[in-house]
Amino acid sequence: METNISTRKALIALAIGGFGIGLTEFVIMGILPDVARGLNITIPQAGHAIAAYALGVVIGAPLFTKIGGKMDSRKTLLLLMAWFALFNSLSGLAENYATLLISRFLSGLPHGAFFGIGAVVAGRLAKTGKIAQAIAVMFSGLTIANVIGVPIGTYIGHHYDWSASFYMVGIVGLITMASIYFWMPKLPQLPPTATSHENKGLKNRELWALILLTTIGTGGFFAWYSYIAPLITEVAGLADYMVGYAMILAGLGMVMGNFIGAKMAEWFSPLKAVAISLSIMVGLLLVNAIVATNPYAILTMTFLIGTASFTVATPIQMAIINASRGSEMLGSSMNQSAFNMGNASGAYLAGLPIAYGHGIVYAGVVGAVLAAVGVGIALSILMYRRQKAKRYKMAY
Repeated sequence: METNISTRKALIALAIGGFGIGLTEFVIMGILPDVARGLNITIPQAGHAIAAYALGVVIGAPLFTKIGGKMDSRKTLLLLMAWFALFNSLSGLAENYATLLISRFLSGLPHGAFFGIGAVVAGRLAKTGKIAQAIAVMFSGLTIANVIGVPIGTYIGHHYDWSASFYMVGIVGLITMASIYFWMPKLPQLPPTATSHENKGLKNRELWALILLTTIGTGGFFAWYSYIAPLITEVAGLADYMVGYAMILAGLGMVMGNFIGAKMAEWFSPLKAVAISLSIMVGLLLVNAIVATNPYAILTMTFLIGTASFTVATPIQMAIINASRGSEMLGSSMNQSAFNMGNASGAYLAGLPIAYGHGIVYAGVVGAVLAAVGVGIALSILMYRRQKAKRYKMAY
């Protein structure tokens, strides 16, 4: 019983960190006008801070994981959260465009490494057969942030001062540090991996195929989510204030989908679960484009798409860890870089048909295409595995 309680506390500590990361990643989208006014810059310029954070995630994930791999996991997670708390707090002190970009870039550096190392730690803490559930607990912080943290942070930033939203993130970072310090057990350090073994893990073609899958497949969700505000107001004709409620609906769906995805990874193999999730995503995004003018239907679809989107998170993380034997933490963190590349590429590609005058609903159509490509990659990997198993069986 004591062991179970200790494990739960350690997983909750990881979830609190996930909450802080989800808060800083998404709250800025709701306070962009306030940031722009506060720094006397344009809204598009303020939006560059989102790209700067994503770039920090992409660069920081492999870099910080490589550095942190030389220390025990608990100490690494503490240092990552210390960095996170510091530079998110400094983001609130930014006085101009340049300092905002620099602080947001530095804030993003520990994001991927925290989730990557945290996923491996969660797996080590879990009982046999419960790894998916443990990873899902960690990711639950990210989903809950979209339901509770982002609306609160947006309200504070809009009605008081935008910088207060980032101070709020800094406080969550400090709470995470305290939780890890008091609740995270000192796990035995993994034996040092020979460089040749680590390189072999990173040379696995399946690993890179899975990272490509994450980048393209999850880009389907971000293609839709990036344009949820005009979809709700301009296409469905709902009032501006309904955008906040729609995002809460999407967040509730993410919370539910996160744990459904963990169960799917246990029922099927992780990669089969990913293929099923993305297939459902394709169908939902196409239906969404058809019913988008109906206010009731669009809110229902917002919840369902939010649910489907996060059924992918735990299975793909598990598939990446399994494919990167010998360099699990590095592979796991690189998957977080892929998520953020999917965020950027999905939003960009979905904007192309809109720029050419084809309407907001086509953002979801682009998302369906990206998710379908992800399904194709997943099926290709599964077919490759089957053929490889047949060849091995014939050889012996």
